[in-house]
Amino acid sequence: MKPQEFDYIRADQAQDAVDALAQFGGDARILAGGQSLMAVLNMRLAQPAVLVDISRAPDLDYVKVQDGCLVVGAAATQASVEWRPGLGDEVPLLAQAFPHISHFQVRNRGTVCGSVAHADPSAELPLVLAALGGQIVLRSRRKRRIVPAAEFFQGMLMTARTPEELLEEVRYPLAAQGTRYAFEEFSARHGDFAMVAVAAVGDGQGLRLAVGGVADRPVVRRWPRMAVADLASAVNDFAWQLDAQDDAHASATFRRHLVRRLGLRALEKVMT
Repeated sequence: MKPQEFDYIRADQAQDAVDALAQFGGDARILAGGQSLMAVLNMRLAQPAVLVDISRAPDLDYVKVQDGCLVVGAAATQASVEWRPGLGDEVPLLAQAFPHISHFQVRNRGTVCGSVAHADPSAELPLVLAALGGQIVLRSRRKRRIVPAAEFFQGMLMTARTPEELLEEVRYPLAAQGTRYAFEEFSARHGDFAMVAVAAVGDGQGLRLAVGGVADRPVVRRWPRMAVADLASAVNDFAWQLDAQDDAHASATFRRHLVRRLGLRALEKVMT
């Protein structure tokens, strides 16, 4: 199957994209790397009248450290972040997650912001953003607004972005001194969608675990530091609260098992 016919607009700068979204609203879709969007278009799950290509907008292609965050522009590819010197020191959780994301050909074209905007509940980049308490910057013709990750993801492929807004950048908080990070994932084959992925953060305030691939969005839970035996019980309770469902890829029972095993393994890493 091929996409429905659409008009094409090449945005040479961010303002061009914002103007197009203001004009066409929900009839327009943003094209950056296209690794998520093109599959949806080919299956005609999305049928936009206009495609706005931001892939060659230089003012959206940046990766920089600013105000305590690694800031990634809407046109920056995943590879440009993955191969950034010092990423392991800046945002170690991202460095751990990148090898699990599909294959290097996809990461060479796909964008960080595109994955966040797509909001697939099994995707690694939204999961890391949620685990770290990151932010999303949305820009329209009228204003910019900053949305916490906890409020941005609202359901399966659903976000707080309105039709006239461009997801301009995402902000991943930099690693804090004394904080430890761990990422674990299970998939049928390397590069496949995660059946379950977890991201753990441990610091002097306690423990944090984010789970993807089970609920309709990344879910984060916080606990004080505790003994491993007590933590196993807490993670088990969390696994049941995620309301896992049977599907073609895995049963709810298996997904809960993965949450318990992967979650506890990741948390033990950040406790040591």
